[in-house]
Amino acid sequence: MISIALIPARYASTRLPAKLMLDLGGAPVIVRTYQAVKATGLFDQVYVVTDHEAIAQAIQEAGGEVLISTQPYACGSDRIAAAAESLQADVILNVQGDEPFIDQASLSALLDVFRQDKASLIDVASLMFAINREEDIVNPNHVKVIVDHQKRALYFSRAPIPFIRDADDHAVYYQHKGVYAFRKSALCAFPLMPMGPLEQAEKIEAIRFLESGKKIQMIETNVSSIGIDTQKDIEKARELWASI
Repeated sequence: MISIALIPARYASTRLPAKLMLDLGGAPVIVRTYQAVKATGLFDQVYVVTDHEAIAQAIQEAGGEVLISTQPYACGSDRIAAAAESLQADVILNVQGDEPFIDQASLSALLDVFRQDKASLIDVASLMFAINREEDIVNPNHVKVIVDHQKRALYFSRAPIPFIRDADDHAVYYQHKGVYAFRKSALCAFPLMPMGPLEQAEKIEAIRFLESGKKIQMIETNVSSIGIDTQKDIEKARELWASI
């Protein structure tokens, strides 16, 4: 099975301008993410897919490979789908450029989904982790996912799902971690799938696969996400990096 990792890296960022070029322990965030993915040793190739010369230069200076993406795209999945078209691969893994703490075990588990799926039933695999703090559960920036008994995604939402009606009932809340492994055919089909009303309402790309009848296998990880979207996030990331 040929597996390739693509790291989409847009320069523009609404909440934290040029966040991927911010310093993290002496190198830009995007370089730290590239190094973390490369260091796993899991992939035949690792590319950063970017629309900006500064990001491309930083990756090349770090010894990495870059795919230039000059067209405007509606979302990250469209961007990597375009990049994946010309690549020889069975599975494409998408790690966001602001995930410098991504771990080998989680990525290996995603690839194992496809190695074990002899009947080719699974189109996408992704990560989730349990959360229990009320501030995380109600935070609309933390996407929640509910799954069936086989840990296949039923729905993603920015709302706190499931809703617990009675105070003495209990449920596990899972936060979605935006790392995906795609069967190449499913990824390349993504731009052709119509955006449905649920994806449009929630602004969550994964919902498009569900609305199109695709199966998403979720993998539970104990490693929580530190996505970098705000100044507070980068400060937290720097503290964590210094402690490693």
